[in-house]
Formats: sequence, structure tokens, C-alpha cells
Amino acid sequence: MNIQEIVNKSIEENKFIYGVFTTPKNKSDNPYKKITVRPVNVKNKSIIQFEKFTDKQAFHENYSYEEAKEEIINLITDGYKNINLFTSDADYQIIVSKKGSIKVTEKQPSKKQSTDNHNKKKQYIINENEPCDFLELLGVMNKQGMVYSKKYDKFKQINKFLEIVDDSLKGKELKDDFMIIDFGCGKAYLTFALYYYFYYLRQVKVKIIGLDLKEEVINYCNEISGKLNYDNLKFIYGDIRNFDYKNNIDMIVTLHACDTATDASLVKAIKWNADIILSVPCCQHEFYDKIKNIELEPMLKHGLIKERVSSLVTDSLRGLFLEAKGYKVQLMEFIAMEHTPKNILIRAIKTGKENKNAEQEYNNFKKLWNLEDLFIENYYNN
Repeated sequence: MNIQEIVNKSIEENKFIYGVFTTPKNKSDNPYKKITVRPVNVKNKSIIQFEKFTDKQAFHENYSYEEAKEEIINLITDGYKNINLFTSDADYQIIVSKKGSIKVTEKQPSKKQSTDNHNKKKQYIINENEPCDFLELLGVMNKQGMVYSKKYDKFKQINKFLEIVDDSLKGKELKDDFMIIDFGCGKAYLTFALYYYFYYLRQVKVKIIGLDLKEEVINYCNEISGKLNYDNLKFIYGDIRNFDYKNNIDMIVTLHACDTATDASLVKAIKWNADIILSVPCCQHEFYDKIKNIELEPMLKHGLIKERVSSLVTDSLRGLFLEAKGYKVQLMEFIAMEHTPKNILIRAIKTGKENKNAEQEYNNFKKLWNLEDLFIENYYNN
């Protein structure tokens, strides 16, 4: 079988699994050092996706099955010297010489097809290859909706956060003027994502305030918000502890507020009767010099382990504190551990009923670690 027959047969019979093209014939005219090819489903439509890699970026192009056959043949005959095609029938290694002669080596198949004959890409709330205004301005994707390779982790983080938000809203009736405050918003990737999700995907006229202590960041975020015409998204320079808001608040978000700033935001949320709290704590230093337990001294004598234990104890007590004040609490993974150890998200949904059992657990757990004079208690009681 020649190259054209191999390509046509594998694609027409849904036996094509994966292709890799490396070593461009003409490097000066070809910016892509590698191209991978695979079947995917986009909006329930089967296509062939070409992912093209430069030194710094990755670009995606989608082709129909008929178009893909011609493009693959062109890449073999005119584009690349080393090609590997994987089908359910066989693996093919293709070497193209300088003079254009083609050598094909056939081996037993090494890859298995997925159950629906296509490798499905994960469907996100904000999808790839669909232009999104705020992600373009923040440098996550280009105008065509292609996500830059260096920003792909950020793209996944944004979608993971929106999935958690979406799940938190199940069973709730959403009304216009849904109010969100984001404490410690930073560069506000997730703040912009929240606005986009509510305003454009859920068709709810949300109002959001982002708060941060870096004035240059606040100015930058307000500039981006203006360019996007996100009229109900405002950024304010200020400290969580000194910030007050008189009207109803539906959701509090606090992502990577350092140390006791997380506790301050949780207390604010409780006192404001916020329905939903989403918090990713960071730099939990308060307990490091306070926790004591003789039986666990073999662990606590090591600084690294003590730091990790302190963080886990801190977030466990925060969860119990919220439960005691009338919230249903879940501690969940926000980002995979390989990206950051600060990967725990505290999700609290208001029930309106104080929990005496959680209050007793909270006090017992404090005694276990000989903890007293905690910031979250003092701030709540003042």
C-alpha cells in the first residue's frame, strides 16, 4: 500500500488514531517544528485537529475528514522528513529523504482507539477554538480562540474554577444584580471569568467588585474592564479588613489571600450572610508557632512537615468554624498538586442553621493542638 492509500483507508474507515510530523524539510519557510494530528469531537461533530508547535506557542486548526486526508498527504510529500502514523491496523514510520524518496516501515499497532473511535478533548465551560474577549485581552488565547501553550494551565484553572461555581449554583434561582466580591483579586483572571460566566453564559446581570492592595494591578484591571465594556465589574484599591459593603452580597471569593487575610474574608462573608463562599487559602503562617502536640512531636520537629501540618490544621479549623456558623462545607482540590501545593479550595454554602456539633468539634480539635487566641475568633468577636 502506498502513502495515499494508507492515509485514505485509515481516515475513511475511522481507523486513524494519531499522527506526528517532525523535522521540517525547509526550516526557513516553515515556522512549525512539530505537528500532531488526531480525531476529536467539537460540539458533537467529528473532525481532525492539527496542533502546530512553534518554539513558544501551539496553534490549532480543524479540518473535515476529507480535507484532512489531503493535508496529511501534503505534509508527508512536501512538509516533513520524519512522520509516524498510528492506526488501529498498524503503526507506520515514514522517512522522506533529501531527494524526496519515501521509505515506509510497517509495525504492529501500538495504540488503541477510544471507544467512540475518536480521542475526545475535554469539553470546558469556556471552550478552545471559540473566541472569548477577556481571555484574548489577558493573553490566554488569540483572536481565533486558540489557547497559547504557555497559558494552557491558566486556561484549565479558569475552567476548573467555573465548574466549581456552576456546581455551587445548582438548585439556586439566579436573579439580576447577583452580587460578588472578590477579595485579593490580583490580576483578576478568575474575576473576569466570573463576569463572563454570569453575564454571557448564564444571562444574569451580575455585579462584581474586585479588591486588592496593589494599586497598579487595580488600575490595570479597571483598564481591561473598560476595554471589554464590562460595566458592572469594578476594581477597588483597599484592604480586606477595612472594606465594608452595605447591600446584599450573594458570593464571596477569596483566592490566595495570604495567611490571616483569608480568615478576615471568611469572617466578612459570615457577617454579611453571603450564600456562597469560595476560598483558596495561601501562606497559612499563623499556626506554625502555635501548634503543639507531644505525641506528634516526631513529625512537628521537622520544619517542612510542621509547615504542611500547620496548613492542613488551619484549613480544617476554618471548615469547622464555617460549619458552626451555618454553612455546609467541602474542602476540595482546586489545582492538581503538581502545579502548586496551595491547591485546597474551601467551598461553603449557607444553610442558615448553626451547627453545635461542629462547634464542639472545633473546640476539641483546638485542644488537640493546644491552640488558643486564634485570629479568626478574635476578628469575628470584634
